[in-house]
Amino acid sequence: MVAIIHNKIENYFTDPKYGKPPVLRTIPELIELGIINLDKPANPSSHEVTAWVKQILNIKKAGHGGTLDPAVTGCLPIALGRGTRALQVLLPSGKEYICVMKTHAVISTEKLNDVLNNFRGKIFQTPPIRSSVKRRLRVRRIYKLELLEHYSGQLSLLRISCQAGTYIRKLCHDIGLLIGTGAHMQELRRVRTGPFTEESLVTLQDLNDAWYYYQKEHDEAPIRQIIKPIEVICSDVPKIYIRDSAINAICHGAALTIPGVIRLSSGIEKGNLVAIFSMKDELVGLAYSTLSTKQILEETNGICANSKAILMQKDTYPSSWKKNKK
Repeated sequence: MVAIIHNKIENYFTDPKYGKPPVLRTIPELIELGIINLDKPANPSSHEVTAWVKQILNIKKAGHGGTLDPAVTGCLPIALGRGTRALQVLLPSGKEYICVMKTHAVISTEKLNDVLNNFRGKIFQTPPIRSSVKRRLRVRRIYKLELLEHYSGQLSLLRISCQAGTYIRKLCHDIGLLIGTGAHMQELRRVRTGPFTEESLVTLQDLNDAWYYYQKEHDEAPIRQIIKPIEVICSDVPKIYIRDSAINAICHGAALTIPGVIRLSSGIEKGNLVAIFSMKDELVGLAYSTLSTKQILEETNGICANSKAILMQKDTYPSSWKKNKK
């Protein structure tokens, strides 16, 4: 979590006539700016699962945050409507998996643990032949590689926390090469993508049932439990909170200037992806910072962030610059 600890302006109040806190959105508004932490089943592709979500909700636009192979299950965040513009936040996010690896001969638990020690930290990987990226050697980081269970000398249950873009199938293959017996990934489940964890997963059936209760019985509670405001995607992203008067300019494509900033996260550096929020905790959009936290706090003028993706609709807040037109 990124703590907001720096204020440029004390005791700033936002106008209640414009915008609204995400928790107060109507269901149609939530569907336009929402996200579902879906438990992807085995066999269908990530694209097919996303299409089923669109069909259930009768919407035109949805997108998933990180492809899972058809046989892989688990955490597949699916953003809805304009919320798809925020999915880029998940691209660099860390992932966590539970994997069943099978060695091609019996080995001891001690030997397996010795080999696993070589795959913690930085590793070199070449993407497999069946991949959507260019096959070139690249560095990835394994944050955690834990042997949870070793059964019958060949089956290993592993918990793997890793950098985005790590191929677990290739990792198992490389472990098998170092062991000397060969190995392959037998089953895989993703249990975390960025801030989305296994604890909050919902199934397609859950979504279908909740939508039925909303449409047929006018019960909003189940669907609100499933579709979360898109703002949750930014839990681990540095944030800049801005004045009401600056919001519509941002929505029309303007850069964010220092006078519009109310408070911000510590640790922002030039070039960081940051989330721009209203004082009602609405995600206005994503931007790349042009100044550090220290510079934004010390300076009084100048551009501090350039917009990357805007989620808030134009004219949700009034345009302050129109008042000055003659």
